[in-house]
Amino acid sequence: MAFKYIFIIVFMISVSEVYSSDTSQTSEVIRFRIETDTPGERIKIRETSLLTTDEIINFYNDRDFSEVWSEEGNLTELAYELRFEIKQSQFDGLNPEDYNLDAIEPFFNKLEANKKNGIQNDSGDLADLDLLLSDAFFQLSNHLEIGKVDPSLIKEDWEIARKEQSVNYTKLLNKALEEGKIRPSLESLYPNFLIYKKGREVLRELVEEEKADTLDWKKIKIAKAIKVGESNNDIPVIRERLQYWGLLELYDIEDPKLYDSVLMAGVKGFQGKNGMQMDGVIGNKTVAALNDSPKMKVEKARVNLERLRWLPDTVQDAEFILVNIANFQLDYIKSLDTLLSAQVIVGKKYHESPIFIADMSYIVFSPYWNIPYSITKSEIIPSVRKNPNYITAKNMEVVTQSGKIVDPASIDWNSKSFPYLVRQKPGPGNSLGMVKFMFPNKHNVYIHDTNARSLFGNDDRARSHGCIRIQDPQLFAKVLLEDDPNWTMDSIQTAMNQTQEKVVKLNRSIPVVLVYLTFWADSKGEAQFREDIYDRDAKILEALNN
Repeated sequence: MAFKYIFIIVFMISVSEVYSSDTSQTSEVIRFRIETDTPGERIKIRETSLLTTDEIINFYNDRDFSEVWSEEGNLTELAYELRFEIKQSQFDGLNPEDYNLDAIEPFFNKLEANKKNGIQNDSGDLADLDLLLSDAFFQLSNHLEIGKVDPSLIKEDWEIARKEQSVNYTKLLNKALEEGKIRPSLESLYPNFLIYKKGREVLRELVEEEKADTLDWKKIKIAKAIKVGESNNDIPVIRERLQYWGLLELYDIEDPKLYDSVLMAGVKGFQGKNGMQMDGVIGNKTVAALNDSPKMKVEKARVNLERLRWLPDTVQDAEFILVNIANFQLDYIKSLDTLLSAQVIVGKKYHESPIFIADMSYIVFSPYWNIPYSITKSEIIPSVRKNPNYITAKNMEVVTQSGKIVDPASIDWNSKSFPYLVRQKPGPGNSLGMVKFMFPNKHNVYIHDTNARSLFGNDDRARSHGCIRIQDPQLFAKVLLEDDPNWTMDSIQTAMNQTQEKVVKLNRSIPVVLVYLTFWADSKGEAQFREDIYDRDAKILEALNN
């Protein structure tokens, strides 16, 4: 080991004296750095470990170890462009320090000082910076293509198969060098969703907002909802925050603590931008959104740009159904046009709707509700113990595993064993409503109608056991069956009001994508933020920061 270090010192002294900053000498130093690395360990550049190994070795070996980022002993414009792009990665929600920016910057400072003072650059400096920059390009490329965070390692309830690497990063860098531009190559790795690029621009604006922010973002807490005409000590703070976000102009105020009609207009605008009912009532959800500082919005944007990088390109299919659980909304998309948008009710806390992709293949009109055993055990059986007529009153029936109907009166409901299934018969009181839309999956989650329509008027629509309840199921069925002229609104209405199930197989499979996005930018580039109803953002943010 001592001999190795003596050899390195002698080599560096000799190359410095003999070759000075000759470009071929820079190449020799690069080769030396790679060939003298310890097998099984990452290459180190002055105590900084490179982030990639195979890419670095293959890239420089293929080009006979010639330098990339300098010519005739001076840095190229592409070197400066790459440094700029590393810094710009913050607008992708990434951390520039993850690409050894702390090690890269001193080299730039030293080489720029050398140029200013007429000092020739050292070959060792040029070689080390060359390796650090190429390494940063490869690591940044990987994070832009598939994301920095592996959702499976942070117990994120995200069961959509993470996008796999499909790009050869050494070829990508060679292409960038040939074209003399870095940005197009990195930009080609972005997710194929318009909302990603628009979200990136929103994040850029939020970062600037955070830098200029001077407000005190102490949390507002209210004991009860505030209605127009009422007075509250927090009204001045609410007014100030709405003015900060540009949703309320400065105006003459007679009583600072009075919730006046001018302020109410600003509150309604704020509620609309945050996916709430625009009722002007300042409740807990409105207050929670008002408590989000620019810093918190930056963090939320970072988390969701990472989620978009996880999504596979298959989500770009010509026809698919997208459910954003955090937004309580379903969109039916065909040929990039949104043909239907509908409010939905999703799983409540501890019965959270999962994140996955499955193909919808059939519709069931006038469905039975085959009640999951977990609900039977926790809700149905205790209810029958209190009221022996519960099964009949709820239009339910008990069946054996083979489907034979059993008289509820013949069952010992206090027994620890319950070898039966309970199902609710078709009808107006059925918890699934009049129709369900099936995309078979291991979670037994599906989209369905509901008999509790009043819940769609709530801002908080996390109310189900995990399935997705849709606001206008008849219209949804109509657009799905559009290709069949026999299915009119009238025939669908008839099918929804039968005493027996009617199964209709679709003439194609339609991907259903359940996602969880608490931030995105809409088609106009406007930021949309939603409450993190399942408290999932923090884990991803922590992983992004580590």
